[in-house]
Amino acid sequence: MAIRKYAILGALALAGISLTGLSARAEDVTLTLWSLDRDIQPAPNLVKEFNAQNNGIKIEYRLIQFDDVVTEAMRAYATGQAPDIIAVDNPEHALFSSRGAFLDLTDMISKSTVIKPANYFPGPLKSVEWDGKYFGVPKATNTIALYYNKDMFKAKGLDPNKPPQTWDELVEDARKLTDPAKNVYGLAFSAKANEEGTFQFLPWAQMGGGGYENINAEGAVKALEVWKTIMDEKLASPDTLTRGQWDSTGTFNSGNAAMAISGPWELDRMSQEAKFDWGVTLLPVPKEGAERSSAMGDFNWAIFATSKHPAEAFKALEFFASQDDKMFKNFGQLPARSDISIPETGQPLKDAALKVFLEQLKYAKPRGPHPQWPKISKAIQDAIQAALTGQMSPKDALDQAADKIKAVLG
Repeated sequence: MAIRKYAILGALALAGISLTGLSARAEDVTLTLWSLDRDIQPAPNLVKEFNAQNNGIKIEYRLIQFDDVVTEAMRAYATGQAPDIIAVDNPEHALFSSRGAFLDLTDMISKSTVIKPANYFPGPLKSVEWDGKYFGVPKATNTIALYYNKDMFKAKGLDPNKPPQTWDELVEDARKLTDPAKNVYGLAFSAKANEEGTFQFLPWAQMGGGGYENINAEGAVKALEVWKTIMDEKLASPDTLTRGQWDSTGTFNSGNAAMAISGPWELDRMSQEAKFDWGVTLLPVPKEGAERSSAMGDFNWAIFATSKHPAEAFKALEFFASQDDKMFKNFGQLPARSDISIPETGQPLKDAALKVFLEQLKYAKPRGPHPQWPKISKAIQDAIQAALTGQMSPKDALDQAADKIKAVLG
């Protein structure tokens, strides 16, 4: 009897554990989120804050590497192993949306009191659109403008309050500021044969009346000719062709370049490293009164179409969006929204620069969107390299790129 009694009690205990487990699983939904953000960046911290709410939804975070985002995410989607939520680089968004990999969020967004399309800058918002629908939510944004060393301007007899506003003025100032004896170049930028090169050149092509669909427009050819002049006259370092934006901006910070084309992600570093008076101005235009443009970077949130918990995943995106006003303060990243005011930091140079970058964002345009963006970008990168190394003329290089892009577009 004793053995039987304990057996019954044990069975009941096991049943109780099982029922409790089932109850917990019924109440708690677990989502997975992939991003390349590290500890000091938004995604893992937003996940921690979301989980701390104990609202019955938990998010498991996975760090992925930049070069693996597209291949690994597409492989996961194809094999039914995709996460619920992912942060994807904005020019890659259309690749997933066009293939049905991302969930159409249009109806959810229309009913949301948190995520409102009208609150976003046009560029970031355009990057999550496909076929007239929304397949994501902008996570953050950035752009590029022209940093300049005011002390060097004064030393060369240039007005530190009148940085170059046109392409011709940029070249002329770079000539005056270049000082080989002191190892100082007039300008630092990136023409590297990767997405950074496209990121920096495309705004010039757009300001010249071109774009990826007509990359060989007359104004785009003129833009590449200006870049070639800068390189041929050694107004920029020869390794402009091989180094990224981080390293080129480091040249400016160290006092070895008088101007640099870079983004707001450098503001904290600039404040710490630059031992001189500096400022930021909008990217120079082809001529006074010409249409402005600028690059648009950073990532978007998206929910995979295979998610078993789309409503819960969207609640997570709404929470993330509700924290956008802390994006710059906590992580040094600009929110993708025009309705958020960034409070002053108390650092005059940084605050003045921020105003310029926020103004520049009004003109920022996405790369694409197009599902074959990597191939389009590669054609542009190849043209830049061919022209700047003297293998082809700027016109011939961009004509060749236009042919390659036309083949991609069909």
